[in-house]
Formats: sequence, structure tokens, C-alpha cells
Amino acid sequence: MDNLAVNPIIDHHLNTRADIKTAVRKCLHDGPTKIVFTKVDGTIREMICTLNADILEEHDALPKESEDGSKRKVNEAVIRVYDLEKEDWRSFRVDNLYSCSPYTAAEAN
Repeated sequence: MDNLAVNPIIDHHLNTRADIKTAVRKCLHDGPTKIVFTKVDGTIREMICTLNADILEEHDALPKESEDGSKRKVNEAVIRVYDLEKEDWRSFRVDNLYSCSPYTAAEAN
């Protein structure tokens, strides 16, 4: 976890993957969030994403159940999010996270 940056969401008091995941998910549920992480291919990616139900509904992106009723297997090492720029679901590995912070409309300009 040495690659985590100190910021309003992730700080030095969060030292387990579970603590970090909980803090990041809270930010994502609160609204648009700017995530910076290392992709599997080694490149750094910045993503504006959310798990906020109101925003997901606006984008018609609420998670849907599979046709056969089966549940998606949960991988505790990743967080699945809705990418607001690509308008699709993406995921990132918690261990590859550099920073997480609330995203405001002012940052878009």
C-alpha cells in the first residue's frame, strides 16, 4: 500500500485494503469522484467515476441482474465503478490506487 497518496479520502490512518476500500466506496457513493490508479499494463489512469444511485439513474446505469438470476462473483481486490466520461462500467485494483478525491464541476473547466 506504499503507493497511496495522502489526500482527503485516503490518509496514513487507513492501512488495510478493507479500510481504504470502505473510504473510497463512501466517496463514490457521495458523488462524482476523481480516481488516479495504475492500470494492469503499468500506465497511470485518471478516471471520473461514481457509485451514486441518483447519478447512475440519470445515466440509466443502475446495475441490472443477469438474465439467469446469477450473481456476479465479487473480487475483494477491485472496486467496480461507473466511469462518467466513458459512460460505462470499469474497475480498478485497490492496491494500485494513488488517490481518490471528490470531483467538482469547477474542475471540469
